[in-house]
This record gives sequence, C-alpha cells and structure tokens, in this order.
Amino acid sequence: MDLVRRHAWDVTPKEAIALQRDLAAEIVADRPLTLDAVRLVAGVDVSVKNDRSHAAIVVATYPDFRVVETVTALMPTPFPYVPGLLSFREGPVLEEAFGRLEAEPDVFLFDGMGTAHPRRIGIASHMGLWLQRPTIGVGKTRLCGRNAPLSEEKGAHQPLVDKGETIGAVVRTRTGKHPLFISPGHLADIPTSVALVLACAPKYRLPEPIRLAHKAAGAFS
Repeated sequence: MDLVRRHAWDVTPKEAIALQRDLAAEIVADRPLTLDAVRLVAGVDVSVKNDRSHAAIVVATYPDFRVVETVTALMPTPFPYVPGLLSFREGPVLEEAFGRLEAEPDVFLFDGMGTAHPRRIGIASHMGLWLQRPTIGVGKTRLCGRNAPLSEEKGAHQPLVDKGETIGAVVRTRTGKHPLFISPGHLADIPTSVALVLACAPKYRLPEPIRLAHKAAGAFS
C-alpha cells in the first residue's frame, strides 16, 4: 500500500523527540470510527531478537477474524531502546512491511501506544501519519497517565488521564486479567477505539488481529 513518508529514520534521540513534538500537532484523535463500516482490521507488531527486528502485519476480516493477508519484514534494529521513542526503533521495518501490503485495512491496531504517550505520539499515532488510515494503540503496560480503580469484569474501563488531559482508556478485555491501555492513534477517538478493541477480543486478553501479528512477528527464521 502507498505510504506518506514524513521523514528519514536516521536521527539521534534528541532529533527524534523534536520530530515527535512537531508531528504531534497533526494527530487527529477526536474522529469517531464508523464501526458498522469496518470490514478489515490489521494487527501490527514487531519482535526484536539479537538486534534484528521482525515486523508482521496480519489483516483479518471483521467481525469473524479470518486471515486474508500476512506480510513480514526483517532488518537490523536501527535505533536503541529509549522509552517513548519506540516508533524510531520499529518504524523502519514497519515501513518495509507496509510497502508489501496489498490489502486495504479499514483500521490498524498497533501493539504499542497512540496518544497515551508523554508527547501524545506513540507508534500508532506516528505511523498513522504515514498510513493516513485510522490507527489505534493497544499498550500492554502503562507509559504515562493515571486512572481510577478498575473493576475486574471484562468490558470495564476508566479514562487514562495525564496532566489533566484524557489521553486514552484503561480497559479490561478479559475478566480478572491485566487491563490494556487503549488510545487513538490517528483518525480515531477514544470511545470507538475502546469499542473496536473490545469487539476484537472475544476470547483472549489481546485483540485477535494483534495476537495473530504477535505470533507472526515472533516466528524468526
């Protein structure tokens, strides 16, 4: 699929932070998804092993999650691990994988953050600007923000708030299991992002497209 390439990836951490601050102003995080129109959902994940990054994108039908396309890409990991700068570590290999994608997903679910990020531009938001498609961040651990106590039942959710701003939601996708940190990436909003993630997680803690992508990304040759 076609991408809108916004910048080079060969930057220092300081330059990366400056880029994030510039790009964050372009993120649209208040546009509701038209859930009834969603037909294809893509899960996006990157696995890193021995300084190699393996990206996987799995496109599945919605709401029954039949896989229609899986693409992968493998390259040396180009950027150190720095909290808050994941997109510069995973972006290059994702760009390669997205370029191989033939399907046209309606929404992309990323294993990582959207606006639930100190500078409001996690990997789902950052790559959303390249994709110009709706993206959602699905984080497994908190990067920033606080929330009120969350009940144990599946579907329970509370606003995730940082510095007085609601940046996402803490969502229980399976009763008694650790919650996920859901936020819009780009061209989405919090309520419909939460609704779609819950609909994509009928059985497991992780939404099915991300679970499939995680499995594919972990399959190093």
